[in-house]
This record gives sequence, C-alpha cells and structure tokens, in this order.
Amino acid sequence: MMILLRTALLSGFLAHSAYAQVSQTNAGTVGTPRPPIVVSADAVRIHKSSPVFDGHNDLPWAVRNSDGDLKSIDLTKNQPEFDTDIPRLRRGGVGAQFWSVYVPTSTSLQNNSLTTTLEQISLVRELADRFSDTFELAMTVDDIQRIQRQGKIASLIGVEGGHSIENSINVLRQLYREGARYMTLTHSMSLDWADSCSDVSKSGGLSEFGVEVVREMNRLGMIVDLSHVSAECMRQTLKVARAPVMFSHSSARAIANHPRNVPDDVLKLTKKNGGVVMVNFFPDFVHPADAERSIRRSKKRDLLKDLYPNDEEQAATDLKQWERKNQRSGLCTVHHLLDHIDHIIQIAGVDHVGLGSDYDGVPVLPGQLEDVSTYPVITQGLLDRGYAEKDIRKVLGGNMIRVFKQVESVANTNPTASSGK
Repeated sequence: MMILLRTALLSGFLAHSAYAQVSQTNAGTVGTPRPPIVVSADAVRIHKSSPVFDGHNDLPWAVRNSDGDLKSIDLTKNQPEFDTDIPRLRRGGVGAQFWSVYVPTSTSLQNNSLTTTLEQISLVRELADRFSDTFELAMTVDDIQRIQRQGKIASLIGVEGGHSIENSINVLRQLYREGARYMTLTHSMSLDWADSCSDVSKSGGLSEFGVEVVREMNRLGMIVDLSHVSAECMRQTLKVARAPVMFSHSSARAIANHPRNVPDDVLKLTKKNGGVVMVNFFPDFVHPADAERSIRRSKKRDLLKDLYPNDEEQAATDLKQWERKNQRSGLCTVHHLLDHIDHIIQIAGVDHVGLGSDYDGVPVLPGQLEDVSTYPVITQGLLDRGYAEKDIRKVLGGNMIRVFKQVESVANTNPTASSGK
C-alpha cells in the first residue's frame, strides 16, 4: 500500500491527527486556510450512538495483494500496511461495512471473472469466521441491526463491476445467493450492456440486457450501484430502476470535476429515485486540483498505450516518470470532503448522502481521514457546519439503512422473489 501520512492516527475519539499543526486549504478559495477539526465530547456522544455504515472498503483485495492469506494477518492488532484493522474500526465507530469483492476487468480477458469474484467472497466469509468476535455476515437490514445490538460489525458483500456476472442473469442470481447485496454495474471497462465513465461507450449508456440486469437486481433485493458508470448510464438506470440506487463510493462533480463523480442533474434524479450518494474519500475525486491532474494522467496513460501498443512495461515506466513530474497537490483535507457532503445535501437533500470511503483501495487519503479510525472527524465537521444531530445520523449510516430497507421492500412485493433465487 502506498497510503501516505498513515502515521497520523486518532487515539480514541477525542484525539486529532498530526494535521493539527499544518494549515488547510479551502477548495473554493486557494490559499484560504481552514484549521484542523478537533473532535469534541458532543461529537463523541453522537458518534458512539450512530454506527457508521460505510459503502466501500477494499480490504479483501488488499489482503489478496499482500499474500492472499488471512491466516497470516492478525486484524486484532494494528496493521500499518492497511487502512483497516479491528482496533481502528472500533475507534472509528464502524457498525456496518460493505466489503468490496473487486476483481480487475482484466479477468474478463482471462475468462475467470466469476471464479475470482467467488474467491473474494470466500475471503470475506473467512474474515467473518476468523474474527467472529468482531464481524458477522449480514444479508438483510434485520441482520445488520441484530449484529449491531450484539456489539459486532455487520459485514456485507458488494460486487464491484458487472463483468463479474459474465453476461449471465443466472450468475447474477448465484452471486446474490452467495451473499452479494450490491453490484456496481461497471468498473473501469465498458461492458456490452453498460458504459463505464473510464472507457468509450459501447451501449449508449444501458442496453436492453442492462435494463434486464437492473430489474433482476430489483427483484432479488440486490442494490444497484452506479459508481464507476458513465453519466448517461446513471441517467438511464435511474429511469428504469424500481428501487432506490446507491453510489457506493462517488462524490459531487460540481465540486471536483471528475468523470467518477455525480453531476447535479443526476443528483436530482437520485433524490427522485430515493437513492444515496456515498462520498468517496480519494483526493482525485475530492480536491479540484487533484481531479484535474487525474484527468490529465488518464489522457497521458491512453497516449502511452497507443504509443507502445506492444510494450506495456515501457508505457508503465513513462507514466511513472510523468507522475513524478506531476504530483498531487497534497492539499486535500477533510474540509474538502465536507464540501462534497454540503453540495449533495444542497442539491439532493440530507436524505441522500452517505460515506463510501474507498479505504484500502486508493494510494492517498485526505488530511485527517488517513484510516478507518477517523470517521469521528466527519461527525465533528458536520456539527461545525451547523447540521442537526438527526441529520448527522442520516449521513453516518441512517440513509444507507433506509435505502436497503426500501430495496428489500421492492423485492418482497414481487411474488417470485426469494432469498433463494
């Protein structure tokens, strides 16, 4: 992992990070300092009684990339190579977590997307079994609430990328039976039936088969996730979805102009749909300067692919040289993340925003949000901005619970739907 500034950890809810001695920068006015957030007793009180429900954590893939074996990783102890371990989850007040069972789109070329996804699902199940004092697998909202009452962290499975179903509705049903409770329609590659924001269009947004996938997910009770998809795919999906959608880890495009983020017109459609946008913590999607740099990097990467069509190593070397000359701003902090929450609330309303950190899936993180222990800083930041306690509770997890309940309700109204299909 290349996570920077990882040593600035919260020591309990009342501590604050090493960023307390450095100035912050306002996203709207370059050079305007914003002081570090210091967590108060009032924020601690709210946070302890409002379990965080995070929409996206990539620990399973991070484990696979280390040695692939949970037996050699003791999550009950601090794991500095990761953003996530049990002591920091506890300090962060996490009560429910969607673990991403991401697999690369390259598995599509190797015809093993499903197999690799099932291996990742097995890893999440092993996580819950091995650390059963802390985690328990959840399939329903009732499960989540029961597990939280027992003082454990509800663990849910999210499939990141429709390539995992290998163009098969039956495979989609199989993944649901295996415990998947959301699926991101695409990852970085456009599919025959849904377009990615990171690739050329293949289906003009969402094909007829894509509509069938969305409706089957609604029937099953699997949440449709629109992170990573193109804006047109977002719009078309929101027109056909019969249940609320989620954006498991996306931010507001009006604040940071990046294709991974959600345009204002889609925020309005999401409000109408009843869905939720769970704000991503990655600076490339949060800070305007880093978003602009990320877009330039993508263009450079594509140019190098064309320049070296048969030499991936040379293309990668040249891209690293470009990155060294064009580094991120280093200015992104929790304040910029709060700007995204503010904007989504302004456009869509406070019932339609949540948190989707992307911990253990990104190389850098904002100041004061360096790992899973830091969620209380967000609670304090929302208090500082004048949000009522009831609304803070919605952002921390209440909105995600509501969406999941409504998705279950839609599935239950279909007489052919059942947990076994």
